[in-house]
Amino acid sequence: MDEDNSQPQQQENEKSRFLEFRPIPYGTKRDGELVLNRYSSLVTNGYEFPGAQAMLYAAGIKSQEDMRKKPQVGVASVWWEGNPCNMHLLDLGKTVKEGLEKNGMIGWQFNTIGVSDAITMSNQGMRFSLQSRDIIADSIETTTCAQHHDANISIPGCDKNMPGCIMAMARHNRPSIMIYGGSIKGGYSERLHQPVNISSCFEAHGALMYGKISEADLDDVVEHACPGPGGCGGMYTANTMATAIEAMGLTLPGSSTTPAESPAKMRECLRASEAIRICLERDIKPRDLITRESFENAMVVTMIMGGSTNAVLHFLAMSHTADLDLTIDDFQRVSDKIPYLADLKPSGKYMVADLAEIGGMPSVLKFLIHANLVNGDIPTVTGKTLGENCKSAPSLDPGQDIIRPLSNPIKSSGHIRILKGNLAPGGAVAKITGKEGKVFVGKARVYNGEPALISSLERGEVRPDENTVLCVRYEGPKGGPGMPEQLKTSAVLMGADLRNVALITDGRYSGASHGFIVAGHIVPEAQVGGPIAVLKDGDIVTINAETNQISMSVSDEEIASRLKDWKTPRLKVTRGTLAKYVHLVGDASHGAVLDMF
Repeated sequence: MDEDNSQPQQQENEKSRFLEFRPIPYGTKRDGELVLNRYSSLVTNGYEFPGAQAMLYAAGIKSQEDMRKKPQVGVASVWWEGNPCNMHLLDLGKTVKEGLEKNGMIGWQFNTIGVSDAITMSNQGMRFSLQSRDIIADSIETTTCAQHHDANISIPGCDKNMPGCIMAMARHNRPSIMIYGGSIKGGYSERLHQPVNISSCFEAHGALMYGKISEADLDDVVEHACPGPGGCGGMYTANTMATAIEAMGLTLPGSSTTPAESPAKMRECLRASEAIRICLERDIKPRDLITRESFENAMVVTMIMGGSTNAVLHFLAMSHTADLDLTIDDFQRVSDKIPYLADLKPSGKYMVADLAEIGGMPSVLKFLIHANLVNGDIPTVTGKTLGENCKSAPSLDPGQDIIRPLSNPIKSSGHIRILKGNLAPGGAVAKITGKEGKVFVGKARVYNGEPALISSLERGEVRPDENTVLCVRYEGPKGGPGMPEQLKTSAVLMGADLRNVALITDGRYSGASHGFIVAGHIVPEAQVGGPIAVLKDGDIVTINAETNQISMSVSDEEIASRLKDWKTPRLKVTRGTLAKYVHLVGDASHGAVLDMF
């Protein structure tokens, strides 16, 4: 060794709450070469851990030279069969591993679990979706740290995958890159002569319930909505998170908008090895990139693109894991000054695959950097700044209409609003594009759980003759449990063209939801005695996106009296993984994280 490495180097932020690993100090050289296997060499060099070395030989290391010198990179794919968002990720991982080996590194593929939000939507399986985010983070942290990997490349596909991967990066804080699995192709219904996607299925169901289409029409939509692998194709939660994470500098340029089945996605997987080597050589770590400045970019891009309300929940969790102090009020601050420009589904016309045709996210970021809306000076996984990454991207064609000019926005401020009031003292998150209005006043109709509301809709009890605020409660992080998404409800209302209805909940709505809705996150949730627990049928509810208020026409004294008579319901789950989740999870206004202690 050219330098003495007896003094350990502090790697983690001083206030980090995670187990500290002490690698060989950065800058150490061996035989005149920079040591890149700073973590794995603790078990692969010397004679202290012969059993570990024997196991690694058995797993595929071919020589003592490789054992002692090559960095070991974990390739974590959120792969499983049965979900188009994730079914191709194992193959992408194999391509990543191929690139690593060509660039003098050792790649170890491993998997973590996932949950399909579309398959579990509005059934009991959705209770497991949000907690999968934390299991993914746990899995990647566990394997990375236990196996002494020197770096990590994570390959997510579905909604909770992306924040789970980033949370893991913030925990182990070793050189890391995220590769988004890419978007699905758009579908087409020959019977209805129109493009379709996963959201179309839920809306078509609502149209069927209210007699607007036939069963054969619905069958055709369902059969053709998802024509292959890739994440759901609108600016739903998966693409919201992917585009925001690219704006944070945690992916290669274009990762978020490169289609799943394109040759460009395979080329990206090969190029990832070059970038991870740069990160190893320059000691570029996740916490160098996950900063207040990069979160500002993420929030701006979410507003520009019309992204999912789930971004609020996930950004808060990611920032908490990185020991940053992002709050829900930051989202309102950004929303007040950033316009909504992207004509993308669910509220707009186009899919992310269409965005890829006009230059993808690099072109969008180039435009936003030039407009001084996005910080192009932040560092990225390429070793260059975000602005340098986008410099060679084509400029957006003035003739395209996917991304509106600043002079003609869809909405002059952001579509995500943070609402507070006597119905949500701790905050609620609204998704209001302005197309359905900015103020809604209606009589409450209260349901203890989404199944009760779905049954009411199926019986045709929600009619278009008066303004109604449908309230679904006991669906929060603890009450759900798992804060389930309620796309089925919002999609049914859109499909049935019930435009005089607003929805509020202590649960969540999907990134595919649209219409005049409060996308939930009402805090405190009903299960812990929040005011939403004592909302009654007939109470007048006001949702005001101009003053950022959500309130019920009930006095503070009456609310206190109702809460005095209210009794905490029995938890729905008392054993198994969800029971553990219920006892650990915090509230939605802090990201529904499990480590609030």
